[in-house]
Amino acid sequence: MIKKLMYIWTALLFTFTASKAQTTLDYINENVDHAQELMRASHIPASVILAVAIHESASGTSKIARYLNNHFGVKGQNSSKEIRSAYKDYPSVQDSYNHFVEFLESKSSFSSLFDKFDESDYVGWAKGIQKGGYARSRSWSSQVIGLIKKYELFKYDQRPQQYLEAVFPIPSLAGKVTKQTVHTPDN
Repeated sequence: MIKKLMYIWTALLFTFTASKAQTTLDYINENVDHAQELMRASHIPASVILAVAIHESASGTSKIARYLNNHFGVKGQNSSKEIRSAYKDYPSVQDSYNHFVEFLESKSSFSSLFDKFDESDYVGWAKGIQKGGYARSRSWSSQVIGLIKKYELFKYDQRPQQYLEAVFPIPSLAGKVTKQTVHTPDN
């Protein structure tokens, strides 16, 4: 009996985990075109826009994303009668995305990022947004960068031909650090 319950519990856990991953992939597919439009207009990498939205809205499944169309955790007044919240509401998901970009463009703490980084430097943008005060967590940019790598969101950025992905040290089996260069295909 206990083995049977453990089996059922494990199966349910696996099913939930698999559906969560699918939800994130669906979320990316639903929002990638608009993120790329915003990238072309603002020069903020689409990967950063998507990863911040995934992180802040739990891939569109958080309460504020579902009830307020708020995918970036922006605080402000709302007119919702469904939930009480300190978060701003938006007429659509696209409006939430648009406001995120407008927010970064309008605040002086982020203005230097537009001169310093291009639409292929997702690491610089993520760290710069955190440094500019967007998030209080010390690990926020690492989490956003981790999402970009996990879901290969950098593929949606405008990259120069023959772009080489950043080189990161990878520990070898012998305990020495080796380097790996990842080549990305031409866009």
